Amino acid sequence: MGKHQKREVPSMLRNILDIDAQVTEKLVKWVEKCMPLKQLKVHYTILEISCHGIPWLASVLAFIWILNSKSLYQMQVNLLLGLLLDIVIVAILKALARRRRPAATNDPFAMGPDKYSFPSGHASRSMLILYVYYYLYPVSVIFLLPIIAWVFSVALSRLLMRRHHILDIVVGLLLGYIEGMLLGFLYLDAQTCAYLVAWITDEKIDGAEYDV
Repeated sequence: MGKHQKREVPSMLRNILDIDAQVTEKLVKWVEKCMPLKQLKVHYTILEISCHGIPWLASVLAFIWILNSKSLYQMQVNLLLGLLLDIVIVAILKALARRRRPAATNDPFAMGPDKYSFPSGHASRSMLILYVYYYLYPVSVIFLLPIIAWVFSVALSRLLMRRHHILDIVVGLLLGYIEGMLLGFLYLDAQTCAYLVAWITDEKIDGAEYDV
């Protein structure tokens, strides 16, 4: 077996990726000089953690256990399903695309497919969360506006941190929207969600039959 050959990228796609990298570099340099947006750089590590898949999965599971509210089970379980769906889809696409990040990452969670750049999992995850709370479990505009601002800030911070190129972010946002639509199609009903929570927490549900 010979040495692993570097795969060939079609010239048209290579040109698009090169232009994307150049435009991204120019945009980042311009943003870093813009005082209002420059302040965002101070908080980009917090933004990175705030949209990381592991904290989100852990938080949803924790809130299911801590809040123990049957009225929230449907939203919580479906959100958990959406987050898992996002992680799987992004991991597959990253493994297929294998586009390198603009700069080396010091993210301790960046392993396997997550060390690649395309598409942005943070962008897709933030858009998926926005979709959930805008369409599937609508919340008050008081909460919706901060979520929208958070999505924008997360996307921009990924550029400032040189984790992604513009194309990675755009495709990530589009992917998150599509995932939201898919989640809406797969959306589990309240009873199914209650049974899943009962199975996970080993709780008894009123009216259900159990072996004695």
